[in-house]
Amino acid sequence: MIKNVWFILLFLVVFQSLQAGILRDHLGLGDDEEEKEARFSKEIRLIANVSYGNNAKERFDVYTPLHVNTSTLAPVIFMVHGGAWKIGDKKMQNVVENKVNYWVAKGYIVISTNYKLLPEAPVSEQLNDVAKALGFAQAQSASWGGDKTKFIVMGHSAGAHIIALIASSNSLYPTYSITPPIAAVFLDSAVMDTPALMSAKHMRLYDPAFGTNPVYWQSLSPYHQLTTKRMPLLAVCSTKREDSCPQAEKFLTKATTLGTKTLLLKENMSHREINKLLGEEVMYTKAVDDFLNQSLEAALH
Repeated sequence: MIKNVWFILLFLVVFQSLQAGILRDHLGLGDDEEEKEARFSKEIRLIANVSYGNNAKERFDVYTPLHVNTSTLAPVIFMVHGGAWKIGDKKMQNVVENKVNYWVAKGYIVISTNYKLLPEAPVSEQLNDVAKALGFAQAQSASWGGDKTKFIVMGHSAGAHIIALIASSNSLYPTYSITPPIAAVFLDSAVMDTPALMSAKHMRLYDPAFGTNPVYWQSLSPYHQLTTKRMPLLAVCSTKREDSCPQAEKFLTKATTLGTKTLLLKENMSHREINKLLGEEVMYTKAVDDFLNQSLEAALH
């Protein structure tokens, strides 16, 4: 009897460790990544914890050039972290360090936002949090030297799923006074067709996020919310995963049929590397940067 109890306890410890490992992978963390502070150029100014609501999680950070060019307003990258809709933070090294150092040096402003997480807030509420943050950031952007008509929305993992929903939505824009972004970038989301994902064999981490109701699945499915031509869309997917690239390709194919400009980047990188390496001097960064430059050029005409 005692041996059985010890076996059960050992199984629970191993199971919890595996579950934590899955969550860490979906957040894009290394073994000690959450302990590291992001390091930024001395030419970058941080405006921390701007409040867009009453909850402690309703905060975002703004990264601007130290010396703002007052003659013209800057484009803005609005970044949403991942973490299986359950964990994560706006200031984590993998979320901001390379992206901020790379794009702020090119004259961008980068905003990294938090939002309420499971179990406090269901994914439907998280979506509204991020939409509210986006609308508020656009309304305030001129005070930081940003142009609300030149916002690019970007997210990783769960954050990419939320950004894809915002990019696809027709109802969130008037509700939260959002000016349509000029481009959207999805960094390795495997959740574009939510009903298809949840109806098939899937990792258990999706169950707390999406439950068992097919109606709820469809309401949180970028593929099903996408019904009209949208801003240019870029999806990056890891070829080391089975689910990410097929989901991204299916979503972009539908967007293309609606007249949307799309680009799919299949990268031989891990889920973590797709987040962490963006902004380093690698070809992957250049491909994303070229897409952003083309989107900015198109927005001017």
